[in-house]
Amino acid sequence: MLPVQTIAASAMAELIRRQPASKERTSFAWSIAVGPALSRATTVELRNARLFVTARDPRWALEIERATATILKRVQLLLGPEAVRGIYVNA
Repeated sequence: MLPVQTIAASAMAELIRRQPASKERTSFAWSIAVGPALSRATTVELRNARLFVTARDPRWALEIERATATILKRVQLLLGPEAVRGIYVNA
C-alpha cells in the first residue's frame, strides 16, 4: 500500500507537467518545490532548460545554493527532467 502523500505528490506532478509551459507554471512549481518562505523571497525564470533564480538578498541566495541538488530534483519531478537541467542563482 502506498502512502497518500506519495500518490498526491505524483498526481500533482502529473497535472503540472500536462500544463503548457508558462511563467505561471514555472512559478507554481517553484513555490511547491521550495515552500512559501523561499518562494516569497525569490523570482524565477525558465530559459532553455535553465532555471534562473533571483533572490531578494544574499542570505536567501546562499540558502538556495546550499540546497540546489534537492531543489533541482523537486523541480524536475514537477516540470519534467528535460524541462529543467540546472539552477542558476543571483542575489
